[in-house]
Amino acid sequence: MATVLIDKLLEACVKQGASDIHITVGQPPVFRLHGRMRKLETNVLGPDDTVALMKSITPDRCQRELQERGSADFGFAFGTKARFRVSVFKQKGNIAMVLRQIPTDKLTPEQLGLPSEVVNLVLRPRGLFLVTGPTGSGKSTTLASLVNYINENVDHHIITIEDPIEFYHDHKMSTVNQREVGVDVPSFAEAIRRALRQDPDVILVGELRDLETIEAAISAAETGHVVFGTLHTNSAQGTVNRIIDAFPGNLQDQIRTQLSTSLIGVVAQTLLPKISGGRVAAYEILVVTSGIANLIRENKTFRINSSIQTGAKHGMQLMDDALFKLWRDQQCTLEDVLTKAHSPDDVAKRVVAYRRGAEDGQDDDLEVVD
Repeated sequence: MATVLIDKLLEACVKQGASDIHITVGQPPVFRLHGRMRKLETNVLGPDDTVALMKSITPDRCQRELQERGSADFGFAFGTKARFRVSVFKQKGNIAMVLRQIPTDKLTPEQLGLPSEVVNLVLRPRGLFLVTGPTGSGKSTTLASLVNYINENVDHHIITIEDPIEFYHDHKMSTVNQREVGVDVPSFAEAIRRALRQDPDVILVGELRDLETIEAAISAAETGHVVFGTLHTNSAQGTVNRIIDAFPGNLQDQIRTQLSTSLIGVVAQTLLPKISGGRVAAYEILVVTSGIANLIRENKTFRINSSIQTGAKHGMQLMDDALFKLWRDQQCTLEDVLTKAHSPDDVAKRVVAYRRGAEDGQDDDLEVVD
């Protein structure tokens, strides 16, 4: 019964293009469609239903982990149609699950709206490249796209370290080895250290979640590898500060120096509903130039934002500028843009000025392209 039901749910999720399925006691299954939660018009789930649904897809080792720790994460394939990243957990003594759909198609950087400068950065011979943003902002999709681009265009050895593995990569022009934390290797930091003996060109670290992992990632980037990582920060400037602040005070000067030479770029992103349906990403892009490297080294990170603002010729842009453009190009509503803006008041003022300019027949907000 549960297998039939889970197959139906997964089928509907893929067909409707839902990003997540929420299963919990006391309500029917819920889909997240284009960022909004939608209850399905089916039966309310009881405790036995959620247990049966959980058992129909959860590997034994994860069921044991669920009993011991109260939650477990794993990835699984729904035939050839899609992969799902699953989190099962206990709440009020009952079982609940959230399944995130991982699309099987990898979009190109152009389809995602990533500028060519970002693609050029990841083709460099070494350095740390970070993709950041809140949960569910499309970081995995961006990383999969960039890894796939390298895979199709360069003969590299790519090692990914993930928890759990999300996008599956075939060997194309590159060789890709994907290691799952908890299955293939005990921890992120251990996997990075081991990777250095496996002749990699590119290492993808699913999450820089602790000091040990951040340290290992920076070392790997310094020793001649391109290292991709993710963090849950909202801005490029905030990302640099978060990494430095992860270290004890007496090490921060040394880390600033290391980061100034190893960091090549940061993409901070967020997803918004599109007026025409579906979702679109807004990107803040930091390309580490020699000037920005100096700001990091000299502990002047508060000046990074103004450097991004003047760095358009290097492909840089601030999140609020990206959001303003999405509104101006009529892709997103003003309301959605303002909820994601770092300085909603400033964006609102620009919108007013733009509308006034449009009424007067002048458009004073178009950038000068040099």
